[in-house]
Amino acid sequence: MNEELALSVRHVTSGYRGGGLFHRGEYQEILHDVTFDVQAGEILGLVGESGTGKTTLARTILGMVQPDAGEVIHYTKRPQMIFQDPYSSLNPAHTVAWTLEEPLRIYGKYDASERRRRVREILERVELPEECLEAKPAELSGGQRQRVSIATALIQRPKFLIADEPVSALDVTIQAQILALLKKLNRELGLSYLFISHDLNVVYQLCHRVLVMQGGRIVEQGDVDELFDHPKEAYTKQLLAAAE
Repeated sequence: MNEELALSVRHVTSGYRGGGLFHRGEYQEILHDVTFDVQAGEILGLVGESGTGKTTLARTILGMVQPDAGEVIHYTKRPQMIFQDPYSSLNPAHTVAWTLEEPLRIYGKYDASERRRRVREILERVELPEECLEAKPAELSGGQRQRVSIATALIQRPKFLIADEPVSALDVTIQAQILALLKKLNRELGLSYLFISHDLNVVYQLCHRVLVMQGGRIVEQGDVDELFDHPKEAYTKQLLAAAE
């Protein structure tokens, strides 16, 4: 694995202040002193129970939440997100072709023929037939929609993706196909992922290393085989026992 970094998170503390429009309510700290790196080409898993801060961490990494302390350092351009529910993340009014082309139109660097070429290229990468280009999200299966969501994340050729529970809404057979696709894209394009999941079995199949988050803190991290076979923290042992 290449030892160059895709992402570095250093001593990040982050949270929210309630209280409506002027945010004068009580401050709630969600993340506390979170530090880790994602290596170039690495698939890093992030596990923990609901409410432990995984999604807040993803939002902080992407700049949607500003950290109160610490820093997030990106070593790649245009990091992107793959969402849990592709149906809500895709515009139901537009075709797949429009959805894939729109980021390139906004970027403004490519003419129409180059945009169409890139759209066809990325469609092939995610193993969708060309007929899908004229379909709207409601006309696609759940697995096809998630492939479109992955293609949308990849259309600007990022090197780092955050995948937030990207297979949890799919049945087991389709899950396996999407995981195989993510592995293939990681291998062929040299992508790095932060893969967020509550499903440790999925994490074991896909990830190189794992972070375990409890109460907004990273309580344990390590290579996937080492952590699954020899967990040190009681919380990690509890998560693994629940997954069996």
